[in-house]
Amino acid sequence: MKHLEVLYEIMKNPYSAIVGCVLFLTLALSGCSTPLGAARNSSQDHAYIVYWPPPDGGAVRVAVKDVIDMKGIVTTAGSEFFSKTNPPAARDAACLRLLRNRNVQLVGKTIPTEMAVGVSGINDYFGTPKNPVSRKRKLIPGGSSAGSAVAVSGGSADIAISTDTAGSIRVPAACCGIVGLKTTFGLVPLEGVYPISPKYLDTVGPIAKDVAHAVQGMDLLREGFAGRYREAVAAKPSARTIKVGRLYVGGTVAKIDRAVDDALSRTGFKVVALDQAFQEKWNQAERDGKTVGASGAWLSDRIFELVPGVTVRTKAIMALGAYEFLTNYRGALKRRGKWQATLRRVFEKVDFIALPTLQTLPPAVPLFGGTPAFEAIVLAAENTAAVNLAGNPALAIPIPVDDKIVPVTSLQLVGPRRSEAALLNAGRLVEAGR
Repeated sequence: MKHLEVLYEIMKNPYSAIVGCVLFLTLALSGCSTPLGAARNSSQDHAYIVYWPPPDGGAVRVAVKDVIDMKGIVTTAGSEFFSKTNPPAARDAACLRLLRNRNVQLVGKTIPTEMAVGVSGINDYFGTPKNPVSRKRKLIPGGSSAGSAVAVSGGSADIAISTDTAGSIRVPAACCGIVGLKTTFGLVPLEGVYPISPKYLDTVGPIAKDVAHAVQGMDLLREGFAGRYREAVAAKPSARTIKVGRLYVGGTVAKIDRAVDDALSRTGFKVVALDQAFQEKWNQAERDGKTVGASGAWLSDRIFELVPGVTVRTKAIMALGAYEFLTNYRGALKRRGKWQATLRRVFEKVDFIALPTLQTLPPAVPLFGGTPAFEAIVLAAENTAAVNLAGNPALAIPIPVDDKIVPVTSLQLVGPRRSEAALLNAGRLVEAGR
């Protein structure tokens, strides 16, 4: 169990490169392996595992994250092992039912991180999707929906149907300068979706190039959603009628906090600061959400801990999940109900909560690839897991930031359960104010 103790040290001190190296070597000597070869990718930006160039036409182009079953296509979940051993899916995932009956053009299956558990977006086998946001630096695309975000940001898809367990839609959307919607837990069916934490955290939602396309994406997932969105617009056509609770999270880079405050001010929301007591509860829920997510990854994937063809990085995440399951998992679940009640009380006073999606700008992809320590650094910058623990919806929307390398950061709006239409209306107002 020595490698679990080292992993825990990374979580306590994610900036320790020495600890990261020790962990990497420890796991390598424990029988883990890295892929021996690279898969051939069919798109230049490495967004897709399978890419079907669309014909000229007006149909909305939709990509699907490769953790979601499509009939006749192997679901690889970004894994070399699954790509070589899984048979083609016998049927579509339940979330694709409406999509198949609409006038949309399916353009491919997008690359996630291996087994959808990494947070940086790095994939050693299929290739790391290339974030197009900055020409000056090779930025991480964010995970696990890395390919989905790059496909949309790069312009080969208008919408990507993706999944979010602890930020897997919102973090890539934030890194790639686009819109991502994490839906209410249980709103969209999970049958046919590769599981991480299906009992507590997993959700399906859209990544899109703008709010209008996110609405279209939701209408592909929920019958009649476009009508509910129109009703939300009619009910709150002006930002002046929307009250937003501003949450400040310790450790956030100052320019990102300024960007969020400026966006809220430009939009015209009524903004009130949330108090320190709520921030402390949020911080605990963030830790608990990450604990449940890591534990879920281990519970779902532990049978692959010794399988050749699974990377050291993914096995390290599984090992962390094992440690969290043994030490913190039950406590996190016990606090879940109180956290949900806390949010319900806050939403009696405000319509939405606003905070940065990420505490930092997306870092560059490491020169020699990602390590477990690097994954921990990215994980520590995320403000997303507390929302999954509660089961509430949240919208990540791009906003400008004063930076010469990365011109965009991300505002996260969190809403009451089943408030997706109202959230997207608020996002529409933010978008109009940019």
